[in-house]
Amino acid sequence: MIQFGREITSSLEAALRREWLITNGIGGYAMGTLAGARTRRYHSLLTASLHPPTRRTVTVADLDMWIEINGRRFPLVTHEWAAGVVLPDGYRHLEHFELDGTIPTFTWALGDVQIVQRIWMAHGHNTTYITYTYRRGCSRVRLVARPLCTYRDHHQLTRGGFTIDVDHADRAPWPDGHMLTVTARPERTGPDAQPYRILTNRGSVLDETEWWWNFHLSADKARGEDDQEDLFAAATITTELELGDTLALAMTTDDADPQLWEDALRTEQDRQRVLIAEAALPPDAPAWIEQLVLAADQFIVTRAIGDETGKSVIAGYPWFSDWGRDTMIALPGLALVAGRVEDAASILWTYGQYMDQGMLPNRFPDDNAAPEYNTVDAALWYFQAVYAWYLAAGSDHPQLPALYDVLAEIVRWHERGTRFNIARDPADGLLFAGEPGTQLTWMDIKTDGWVATPRIGKPVEINALWYGALRVLEELGNALGRDEDATRYATLAEQVYESFHKRFWYTGGYLYDVVDGPDGDDPTLRPNQIFAVSLPFPLLEGERAEAVVQICARELNVSCGLRTLAPDENNYRGFYGGDRLKRDTAYHQGTAWAWLLGAFVTAHYRVYGDAEVAASYLQPLADHLNDHGLGTISEIFDGDPPHTPRGCPAQAWSVAEVLRAWRVLYPDRALAAESIVSASTQETGD
Repeated sequence: MIQFGREITSSLEAALRREWLITNGIGGYAMGTLAGARTRRYHSLLTASLHPPTRRTVTVADLDMWIEINGRRFPLVTHEWAAGVVLPDGYRHLEHFELDGTIPTFTWALGDVQIVQRIWMAHGHNTTYITYTYRRGCSRVRLVARPLCTYRDHHQLTRGGFTIDVDHADRAPWPDGHMLTVTARPERTGPDAQPYRILTNRGSVLDETEWWWNFHLSADKARGEDDQEDLFAAATITTELELGDTLALAMTTDDADPQLWEDALRTEQDRQRVLIAEAALPPDAPAWIEQLVLAADQFIVTRAIGDETGKSVIAGYPWFSDWGRDTMIALPGLALVAGRVEDAASILWTYGQYMDQGMLPNRFPDDNAAPEYNTVDAALWYFQAVYAWYLAAGSDHPQLPALYDVLAEIVRWHERGTRFNIARDPADGLLFAGEPGTQLTWMDIKTDGWVATPRIGKPVEINALWYGALRVLEELGNALGRDEDATRYATLAEQVYESFHKRFWYTGGYLYDVVDGPDGDDPTLRPNQIFAVSLPFPLLEGERAEAVVQICARELNVSCGLRTLAPDENNYRGFYGGDRLKRDTAYHQGTAWAWLLGAFVTAHYRVYGDAEVAASYLQPLADHLNDHGLGTISEIFDGDPPHTPRGCPAQAWSVAEVLRAWRVLYPDRALAAESIVSASTQETGD
């Protein structure tokens, strides 16, 4: 269980560093710091997804909460202000914090009075619940709450002064409650802004509305971004509590009335228990793996496709939308390890609908614009995702023939050539990709036209994936009785295998990162080579595989991931921070990525066969669940010690790859290490 006492909660720095996250399965979310102060523009109590999973809109940003005990007033909230002060300092009254599943639970203690606060979302609804329960004490208690509101895209900031209408109903759909209907009309949104409601189960509501100016967002400032915001206080809610009483608030953009809070809490707790049960973890699975199963659920969302509904994966919270590459890498860990075979099938079907010229979307923009296709590897990772699903679902699944046809179409386009000079080179069978000014691999930073790691040519992991794609089609073709096709794919794969060994081995004792680039072959020491050992159809075995694992362990591995560049390389950057340009310069030039650890652990186990030693590389991430994004895994870490977590506090492929790798090491059912790691492949010598 993720939990802290005053050893963490009483330290403002430690409490601001740790962030909780709740999600609703349709792209909406709420998140904040352990201290209660908002440090990012993304921190809110209800960021609604108005066109799932995008059009994410911040509505209720915060709740200014105070408690009166025998006439004395104390804060249960913390604010940072542009003037440089922290006022009030409610975090000082936070006695205990824990995650109940993924439900953040705060215990406030003031003398004999103990108040327990919970926050959760209704799955499938843009609705957040917050409750305050008087659990202990013999004093007279009164709560005073002011919802702090806005209406904006979650990437933007609010500048106050626009019109906000607040309608107050004396009675809400809940017994003895009240309801506020908030309609914000910022100029950029116009008259079509979505009204939202704030409901209470008790107390009284005063129509006190005003703008609060100049909140400071310290995490945004550290990222070189605008860091001031204004919010609108919609009303003042007051209630007296007797011992055992609960003040409940619900915030929603839904037209239908939300469940009563007791039923909603029970529904969500039951749903999370089912998720753990469906994962069918072994009885001795550590608690942190159970926590990651719940974290995995936070990334799987619905996506409308015309009149039908499919599934997708949010790449990371809070600022990413659903990305094709991230989705395919994450699918085995998020869905299949968790026993969600049909959700995996839905994700594969969804992306199959967007296949265009043999390519899958790189990302779906937040503004519902057309998907972007600037990626060479999303389609290749699609093969890996389909194959992992096939091993779990079996060859009789009715969706398999249609998915096979999508995969075959992808290969046909890559043989004839598609966008961005992506094409199979007939001379050696390897895959070439790239053109000036375009970023196509996962190392995809581009700033003001500058591509940090263009990697034009034949990148090592792209060709490991290309080889895997051909072997997947060979095996699926045999399973479906398409023997002639299977034979052709096997022939193509064998050419790739031979060419890879001739072209990619560098005399330094590892693999080139790119061959046939504009400046020749690139021996830069990067982690991309690990996939030649880790994927289900490996290109390296024996001494060469061991050499790759050893150099990645020695030069690239840090506590929570693999560096993207060896420290001795000229462009190495060991610190990720500052403004956008400084961060982009470091993003793939030394910054460590947690998701790469999954491939490294898989490769290590394949080479040495020692599950306990391989698992030792995952253990630091078990500890990391208590830091940054609570109960989940961050996107990146500094390459230099102490390897501070950076980037998104919750990243899909980080969580997924740790779950997948752990399951490889400790299999107990159909998703076995033999099927994931070794696969049924033709054995070829190194």
